[in-house]
Amino acid sequence: MALSKLSSFNHHIRTLTRGHFLPQPSPPSFLCLRLFSFATPEEAAAERRKRKRRLRIEPPISALRQQQQQQQPRPTSPQNPNPNAPKIPETVSVLTGNRLNLHNRILKLIRENDLEEAALLTRHSIYSNCRPTIFTCNSVMAAQLRQSRYADLLSLHRFITQAGVAANIVTHNLLLSAYMDCRKTDIAMEHYKQLINDAPFNPSPTTYRILIKGLVDNNKIEKALELKEEMLSKGFKADPIVYSYLMSAQAKNSDADSIFNLYEELKEKLGGSVSDGVIYGSLMKGYFLRGMEEKAMECYVEAVGENSTIKMSAVAFNHILDALSKNGKFDEALKLFDRMMTEHDPPKTLTVNLGSFNVMVDGYCAEGKFSDAINVFKSMGAKRCSPDTMSYNNLIEHLCSNDMLGEAEELYKDMAEKKVSPDEVTFVLLMDTCFKENRPDDAAHYFKTMVESKLRPNIGVYNRLVEGLVKVGKVDEAKSFFDMMMGKLRMKDDEYKFMMNALFEVGKHDEVLAIVDRVLREDPTDLTDELKEFVGEGLRKEGREEELPKLIEDIEREKAEAVAKAAEEAERAKASTREAVNALLNTPRLFGKKEPEDQSADSTVNSAEAVETGEEETADAVSNASGDAITGQTTA
Repeated sequence: MALSKLSSFNHHIRTLTRGHFLPQPSPPSFLCLRLFSFATPEEAAAERRKRKRRLRIEPPISALRQQQQQQQPRPTSPQNPNPNAPKIPETVSVLTGNRLNLHNRILKLIRENDLEEAALLTRHSIYSNCRPTIFTCNSVMAAQLRQSRYADLLSLHRFITQAGVAANIVTHNLLLSAYMDCRKTDIAMEHYKQLINDAPFNPSPTTYRILIKGLVDNNKIEKALELKEEMLSKGFKADPIVYSYLMSAQAKNSDADSIFNLYEELKEKLGGSVSDGVIYGSLMKGYFLRGMEEKAMECYVEAVGENSTIKMSAVAFNHILDALSKNGKFDEALKLFDRMMTEHDPPKTLTVNLGSFNVMVDGYCAEGKFSDAINVFKSMGAKRCSPDTMSYNNLIEHLCSNDMLGEAEELYKDMAEKKVSPDEVTFVLLMDTCFKENRPDDAAHYFKTMVESKLRPNIGVYNRLVEGLVKVGKVDEAKSFFDMMMGKLRMKDDEYKFMMNALFEVGKHDEVLAIVDRVLREDPTDLTDELKEFVGEGLRKEGREEELPKLIEDIEREKAEAVAKAAEEAERAKASTREAVNALLNTPRLFGKKEPEDQSADSTVNSAEAVETGEEETADAVSNASGDAITGQTTA
């Protein structure tokens, strides 16, 4: 049927060509029908040759793509990832389902101020079926940072790092804040360099704010300025908050020229004007330093006047409050503070924060109005502000410095009611003031409470306690604290000499020898030649100089006897193990065929040689021998 249709089609073609007097073509064959687009077979052949030449000159796109794919290096197989490659942190999209429920549960614990339970739940969930996200871990560490629990923060960070939870930029920022708050600027900068070199993401503007503020607070302005230049060189926009930190540092150093130089630099980089009010407080301080009070007040009106176009935040207001209160304009500061309290309407408008109350407390205390300072401090709850440990310490320090220990202790009790944990600074302030007020027992109580709270007083705090107790004749109490802190603090010769000298003066030479005995047993390197000479001189005055060499000799002999006894017990255990092995190897088979005598003798000799050469893993030999015996029985 197909051939009949083809013949009719050819007839129709011939009919059409006759009417136009074209030359009669030869009837096409079935195989050449596909060449109808060409007039002759020669044209088709020429076109094929042309196409082949073009393909040799310009290969097809598919061939180019295939060639490029062959030249490109193959990506690492997911079955064999690079173990040294940095881990990519999770995105917020993973915070769903059970992981979101866990996150909300931990946030509830944080709101209830149960940080220990929140951290414990985070740790326990790491190896469970519901693994916490990095966002959950960051929430716990941020809460620990707010309460100055730096040791807990570092411990949790170390734990999640070992567990393989990939950190994000927020995690690094929290860690940098902790280092800066602890005055570990060198460690913080090393961590920043590691972040730059190894992290799969870039630092954020907040990273530079944290670092520069920490450097400024630790009086390392030159490094802060260098870091600011590095931030700009990496393409970050000039940040008014960073410049405000630097300008505040120059104001503390009374360097007005540097303040205005930084201001001009910022204004130039932002296009000729600065609309952020965070720098205006430092700018006012610069004018006050130059004695240009009118210019400073013009700057004040420009920032907070009725027609001002400057963007003011709570931090910006706080800088202006500080500039006014510290330059004889406290009345203006009070008016501005009242305005801030009126305009504060969270969450829409935020004009007051914890720093605002701290600035006003400092201002009232500088004016000698301590009752007003306490009232302002207690009124912050009305604006949904909660005092932290640093705020309490600030006011307690003002009260203790002005002989108001009773009011300071009331604030200390209020910390427990507000669930704010005191730190070392809190206890040291109260302890020093108690000694100043001739209350050594209360001072000792505060120190003991500090130690029981798992805080870590340094050697300077300990020295002040012992010196205060010895000064009022409480040598026994001082000795009890000395015994408590010997294992917790690394004491030097001066600390040992002070305590020993106090004991010598009250005739307690035996307790001095007890201290030497404990040092020799726990850490003999602490008993230096200088300390030996000091103890020997004290004993010589009582005619007991021979007791120190005898004590040293007795302790060395006891140590040698203990070593010999341990070696004897080890040899006895080794001998008993050898006997157990020999007894097991000589036990006849209970089932199956009996081994040839030659083979049994050889195995016994080999086992004995292994024991004689000091083979340590005797238990393995016993289990292997038992396994051989059982295997032999089963085979039989």
